[in-house]
Amino acid sequence: MTASAKDFARYLRTETTGGLILLAATALALLWANSPWGDLYRTFRDIELGPQLLHLNLTLGEWAQDGLLALFFFVAGLELKRELVVGELSKFKQAVLPVLAALGGMIVPAVLAVAVAWGHPDIGRGWAIPVATDIAFALGVLALTASNLPSSARVFLLSLAVVDDLGAIIVIAVLFTTKFDLVAAGIAVAALALYAYLQHKRVRTAWLYVPLALVTWVAVHSSGIHATIAGVALGLLTRVRPDEGEAEAPAIRLEHRLQPWSAAVAVPLFALFAAGIKVNGGSLGEVFTTALPLAVMIGLLVGKFVGILGASMLAVRLKIAEKPSDVGWRDLAALALLGGVGFTVSLLIAELALPAETAELAKTAVLIASGVASLGAAALLVRRNRAHA
Repeated sequence: MTASAKDFARYLRTETTGGLILLAATALALLWANSPWGDLYRTFRDIELGPQLLHLNLTLGEWAQDGLLALFFFVAGLELKRELVVGELSKFKQAVLPVLAALGGMIVPAVLAVAVAWGHPDIGRGWAIPVATDIAFALGVLALTASNLPSSARVFLLSLAVVDDLGAIIVIAVLFTTKFDLVAAGIAVAALALYAYLQHKRVRTAWLYVPLALVTWVAVHSSGIHATIAGVALGLLTRVRPDEGEAEAPAIRLEHRLQPWSAAVAVPLFALFAAGIKVNGGSLGEVFTTALPLAVMIGLLVGKFVGILGASMLAVRLKIAEKPSDVGWRDLAALALLGGVGFTVSLLIAELALPAETAELAKTAVLIASGVASLGAAALLVRRNRAHA
């Protein structure tokens, strides 16, 4: 086995472990929130920490959402940059396929949601809920069920989900940013420019990069833009080609060091705080009889599948993009269904877009749709895994 194959195998094993921890954290959050100790869960989640200066007096749930997820998006940005520069997405036609698939996976769910909930007073903002794919959950399900699938299938899903979530974050920034601090945004841009310059000059000391990354995160957060965009931007600016005599490029080195912390700590802790939704018989009944949560479920389960697979097939047929030679259409169909796992960002958009009572129904719909998409995709991926084995 080559060194790169060993690296990938080790990474996959780590990601599988992270997927199991993520599922366990989600189950714990749901059980805790719906147990006799549910009030304790909500009190714990809503504890405020941090100074009011720069709007950093956040609850534990918000620290997980804005802080821990930034680490996850940084690691995702590192891997995406590597694939774009030296990996399987370095060819334009292969790189454009997940981008077009992501666009289809955003447009079709939004259109379906509007069609299903037409006339509902909150659909003017609620249409954005089913546009997102949860990177961590989707990759966790893939790692748990389809270790024999070609690595290009995982790269396609990662790229799709990163583009998808970037699109969702842009939607959040445009629709749900109530205030925009131009000075803070300017500081963020300057910090990112300095980071890129230091990378170009081959500066390697963490004593510069860690404070600079923290300044970037604080500035992006203070600007009113969702703070996870800082993680993606820093990841994409990190150098991925090693110099002569250099054992590893900075992006590879950082990815190896941070990925276990991201998969096994940051994302599960976010899930612990985000998935604690109170569910009862009445709320479940309303989910299936109310237009908006129905629109969310149909958008995630039907819209994602049709949008991702349909856009991919159309792009390949029109010769705009190329499908990886070792990935079949049945593989892509399973990945398209897995795109309906909208957990992380969908929950965030529901919270930002809707009043509290409607938001709870929408969040329940997101959990149901994400669970159904996970199970359906897992069944398909197990079959595809056997075929590739």
